[in-house]
Amino acid sequence: MSRIVGIDLGTSTSEIACIVEGAPKLLPNSLGKLITPSVVHIGQNGEILVGGEAAEYLFTRPDCTFIEVKRLTGSGEKLKAHGKEYAPEEIQAMLLSYLVRCAEASLNEKIDRAVITVPAYFTDVQRRATAKAGELAGLRVERIINEPTAAALDYGLSNLKECKNVLVYDLGGGTLDVTVLELFEGVIDVKASCGNNHLGGKDFDEIIMRHLADPSGDERALMRLKKSAEDCKISLSAREEFQVSLPFLLTDRDGKPVSVEKAVSRRDFEDWIAEKVISTREPMLSALADAGIGPQDLQVILLVGGSTRIPCVKRLVEETLGAVPRSLVDPDLTVARGAAIQAGLIEGSINNEDLVLTDVCPYTLGTAPLRDGLFGKRQFFDPLIPRNITIPAEKARIYMTAADYQTEVLIDVYQGESSDPANNERLGEVRLTGIPAARQGKEQIEVTFGYDMNGILQVKASVVSTGKQVSAEISTTGVKAKPLLDLAKWEDAEGARKLRPLIRKAEKMIASGKDIGGDAAVLVRRLKEALLLNNEEQAENLRDELFALLDVLGKMDQLR
Repeated sequence: MSRIVGIDLGTSTSEIACIVEGAPKLLPNSLGKLITPSVVHIGQNGEILVGGEAAEYLFTRPDCTFIEVKRLTGSGEKLKAHGKEYAPEEIQAMLLSYLVRCAEASLNEKIDRAVITVPAYFTDVQRRATAKAGELAGLRVERIINEPTAAALDYGLSNLKECKNVLVYDLGGGTLDVTVLELFEGVIDVKASCGNNHLGGKDFDEIIMRHLADPSGDERALMRLKKSAEDCKISLSAREEFQVSLPFLLTDRDGKPVSVEKAVSRRDFEDWIAEKVISTREPMLSALADAGIGPQDLQVILLVGGSTRIPCVKRLVEETLGAVPRSLVDPDLTVARGAAIQAGLIEGSINNEDLVLTDVCPYTLGTAPLRDGLFGKRQFFDPLIPRNITIPAEKARIYMTAADYQTEVLIDVYQGESSDPANNERLGEVRLTGIPAARQGKEQIEVTFGYDMNGILQVKASVVSTGKQVSAEISTTGVKAKPLLDLAKWEDAEGARKLRPLIRKAEKMIASGKDIGGDAAVLVRRLKEALLLNNEEQAENLRDELFALLDVLGKMDQLR
């Protein structure tokens, strides 16, 4: 069997690595670079270009040159080039194929096995789509691993004797992940993960673009503006000012050329993105709360992803956690290195007695049985596998038939945190037939959820009296991943006006450092989500919990 490579399949850039003589080694692309832009160009004759060569077509042929495809993973959307449609995973497969060809040329051997990284907060749908991209590229995907966990592996391999609590803050081109873990003499025990699949450096680029020009309808102007915005963002991490110069960017209504000449200061940029950066505080506090520790219990803070080079991002992490993050890993290469280490553990090129990894399920998984209510039977979300449980995990539960002489049952499978199934993501269904006809509640159905190390769910259902069973990996064909809620828009939600004073008071208390353990931050986040989902019952319950907690925190402050 071939060796296993580790691949960081990123929004902006991608990297590939493997284990050489017991250590991870990044492998160069066809241009000799370790970092490959995640860009794919499809030519008129079907020729496919990837990386730097494809990026040259962003300005001349943006209609058939694709960037940031990772953000469409699992969406069901189609991309078009020369009249042909492509699924996002097909485009990603082209990128993976290129990386593997480069690795084969570098190693002078055949490669057909890989570990691929994904954001910790990727859904089951998105993980399956990533695995599908690997399969389309001719790879046997040995493991799907979370990006912050990969970074922790990279750090852990060099610090096998340490016993520390670690927080990984991973802000890349398109996603945010915060993971809390414990490192204990070579054991990496992931405790909790939280994040946002729609927040990253590309959002900062778009904010800059909005302050510079509006090239709506002009794809070439849009790409020029996008490139200049990215250059501006990167430069302002090291400089106090950047001069944007875009001569003849577009034309006005009279057909006259319009140029953009503007000096952007670091202060301007940080003011523009402040709301987005501040929004990353809540996932940090939520991950800590789920892990059962406070900021004061952390010994190591790892910054991962190119966007963590932005000075105000570093300051926000420092202010939230009360400690200065240290540059202990390469923010651009650490994820690929960690993926290679995971590959080495699987293939045996790294001793798995020296380094042991546990990971968690980032979302709650469950089904939606019926129960009697005031207005008859209705569905409710019944969690089987709770979020942040160590994986692999398997949980079973017994249900009763809900109607007289019922001979089949449809088991709906959901992913999410709401008690109302309608507010969660429906992943699919399993149908069990052949149930003996009997009165309501006489026949028992056992439902088992199994969540593996790749973060992929398997559901089994069986009739207890006969042993008849059906099982399936939940089909996600055509299922779209629900976008995460934009918490910044909570004040626009119905009912927000009445709860605004409470939320503002809680946020003030959180900012003052009185929220030890982060419980108030978690309740505020959940309350905003309930408002955005128009879940009145949940919002009222969370309001009461938050009132009670603020009262306790206020009394504790008086005692001090």
